[in-house]
Amino acid sequence: MQYDVIIIGGGITGCAAAYEFSKYDFKTALLEKENDVACGSTKANSAIIHAGYDPEPGTLMAKYNARGNELAHELAKKLDIPFRETGSLVLAFSDEEVREVRRLYENGVANGVPVEIISGEEVLRREPNISDRVRCALWAPTGAIISPWEFAAALVETAVQNGVDCYLSSGVKRLSRKDGMFEITAGGEKYRAKYIINAAGLYADKVYEMAGGTGLHITPVRGEYFLFDKTMGGIVSTVVFQCPTKLGKGVVVAPTVHGNLYAGPDSRNADARDDTATHTEDLAYVRQMAVKSVPTIDFSQNIRNFAGLRAVAGDDFVVGESEIPNFINAAGIKSPGLSSAPAIAEDLVRILEGCGLALHRKEAFRGERRVLRINEMSYEAQDALIKENPAYGRVVCRCQTITEGEIVDILKRPVVPRSIDGIKRRCAAGMGRCQGGFCEPRIHDIMARTLGVPMKDILQDTEGSYIVTGETKED
Repeated sequence: MQYDVIIIGGGITGCAAAYEFSKYDFKTALLEKENDVACGSTKANSAIIHAGYDPEPGTLMAKYNARGNELAHELAKKLDIPFRETGSLVLAFSDEEVREVRRLYENGVANGVPVEIISGEEVLRREPNISDRVRCALWAPTGAIISPWEFAAALVETAVQNGVDCYLSSGVKRLSRKDGMFEITAGGEKYRAKYIINAAGLYADKVYEMAGGTGLHITPVRGEYFLFDKTMGGIVSTVVFQCPTKLGKGVVVAPTVHGNLYAGPDSRNADARDDTATHTEDLAYVRQMAVKSVPTIDFSQNIRNFAGLRAVAGDDFVVGESEIPNFINAAGIKSPGLSSAPAIAEDLVRILEGCGLALHRKEAFRGERRVLRINEMSYEAQDALIKENPAYGRVVCRCQTITEGEIVDILKRPVVPRSIDGIKRRCAAGMGRCQGGFCEPRIHDIMARTLGVPMKDILQDTEGSYIVTGETKED
């Protein structure tokens, strides 16, 4: 199969690139090694659309973060992605941290980001559960929160609807360049393309090395989190940062778009690129730092702990044509990668054009979508919909009020999830207090019936995460 451009990696950067490329008439494919998009760093992160005051002026991170924030606001509306304009606070508790807040303010001004310094009294007026030891804070009104999985899914679904091919379970095994074309073996198939976008996240350096590149090294950095029940969801209404250190942006306390609260992450180099285990001592550190900001967090309301990995390739992002002609890296996309992805995608189009790819806009590009969510509808609208289709009246996930009709809708989208966690990432079924204890068996059954496959073929998450292997009794 031959394409003009092949994107390697279905995280937020790859999905944003697919969406942006689908506006043009060149032929594009996305290859993802897992059985769904958003299964790497995009799956476990802070879900923040950063305002853009933190990156050093003049860096790629500063450039992409400021523009990406603007684009994320637009995309959330166009693609109907769960999104809240919360703003963000960076708290100062000491003289040194007051100076750091002033430095961040100057960064924000230089980066063109709306920021102001507010007093400790004003912080407590807005957020009374924050520690009364706060001296002042940086306020960034354009900070926001999003559902990162739904962000990625919305981008790639729209891309596929506009002609991009998405191949899941297609990890790259071989990659070479011959006669001006890249030849790729992935998922048992062979592909050819003139241009490669390397958005392979934690494995971007390995993909680059396959093509003969040198000098790119990815360090996996792990961060661990507490996720709290909705009983804690209103304890703060904005994203609450501590002053950054050499280890990162510090432990955050923030609401989620689904009504929960989380605290995290810490920052430690991981032993492996799939090292997402949690550790007692690291979670203890997260807890200690979280209560510094918000002392009244009730940790008995913790419903899940998890860890995510970010791909670090130095102090800045690595975006641009590499030493290999027409091989373009979008690597080391650590925080603020989620915020920056739409702007990186815009720039990748410019880079492709600079490499010689002719750009022609599609006249029939469809850049909007709408998602039916029962829990956001009025009772009158719900009643009318249920009369039309009773499946929308059968609640499957009681914690989040997700119905059978909504799950069936997801299974008819352009990129079909192949696992129960894939459903969860698209509608939050299973993310409530019971963490899927009640709804997952029913989702399992609905998926098998709707897709017309045996129940043993439905996975929990990635390949090999089987749930059942067969029947124990005959009828």
